[in-house]
Amino acid sequence: MTSVVPVEFAGLTVGGGAPLLLIAGPCVIESEAHAVETALQVRDIAARAGVQYVFKVSYDKANRTSGRSFRGPGLSEGVRVLGRVKEQANVPILTDIHEPAQAAAVADVADVLQIPAFLSRQTDLIVAAAKTGRVVNIKKGQFLAPADMKHAVQKIVDAGNTRVIVTERGFSFGYNNLVVDMRAFPILRSLGYPVVYDVTHSLQLPGGGDGVTAGQAQFIEPMASAGVAAGVDGIFMEVHQNPPAAKSDAQNALRLDHLEPLLARLVKIHEVARVSGVPTT
Repeated sequence: MTSVVPVEFAGLTVGGGAPLLLIAGPCVIESEAHAVETALQVRDIAARAGVQYVFKVSYDKANRTSGRSFRGPGLSEGVRVLGRVKEQANVPILTDIHEPAQAAAVADVADVLQIPAFLSRQTDLIVAAAKTGRVVNIKKGQFLAPADMKHAVQKIVDAGNTRVIVTERGFSFGYNNLVVDMRAFPILRSLGYPVVYDVTHSLQLPGGGDGVTAGQAQFIEPMASAGVAAGVDGIFMEVHQNPPAAKSDAQNALRLDHLEPLLARLVKIHEVARVSGVPTT
C-alpha cells in the first residue's frame, strides 16, 4: 500500500493520521461582510467538532453555465476581501485560479491555490501555481479517470513543489449528471498524496437548470459519510446560511445550520475508519 505524504501548512496537517480536514465556505464572494461572517461561523463550528478548517471561496466563477450569471468581484477586489477574512477570522484560505498570471497575486493571501476540475490538464496554470510554493489542491477533471491524475500531480512535482492535495469531485455520467466511484479514493491515494472529497460539487447536475447548475443537496450527508468511510483525509463543502439566496451553486450547498451535526457524524466515521484499517494514512 502506498503511504501518503502528509501536507503541512498554516499549522495544519493533512493526511498521516491527522484529524479530518474541512474545506468549506460559500461558492463565491458575495460581499466582504458575508465572507467574514461565514468564515467566523464555520471556524467556530469546526473547532467544536474537532476538525481542522480551511476557508474556501472564489473571487471569480469563470466557468458559470450562463454568461449572465454572477461571477464575483474579480481578482483585485477578491484578494482584498480574502485578506480581510484572514485578518478577522484568522483562518487559512483556499481559492481557485484560472490563469497563470493570477497565481502570484493570489498566493500573497491564500495558503492553498486550487486548480479547478475543468482546468486540471492546463500545464501552464498548474506550473504557475506550483512555483508559488503554496499548497496546490488539484481537482480531478470530470472527464478523467482517477489514475490519470498521476500526470497532473507530476506536473506540480516537476515544478519543484511536493505540497499536493488531490480532490475528487465526480465523473460525468451521461447528460447533466455526475457520479462518484468510491474506488476513486484508494486509486487517488495510491499517488502518494492526501485526498479530499468535494461533496457538494459532486452533487451538481451541471447545466441541468436551464442556464444554471442544478444540484441535489439532499444527498450531502450520505455521500460525505461514504467518502469519509472510504478513507479520505478531508471534506470539501460549500455552505451558506440561506442556500436558495446564494449567488452561485444554490441547489447543492449545505445549509450552515446543518453543518455541525454532519461534522459530528463524519468525525465518528473517520475515527472508525482509522482504527478498522481503512487506509487513512
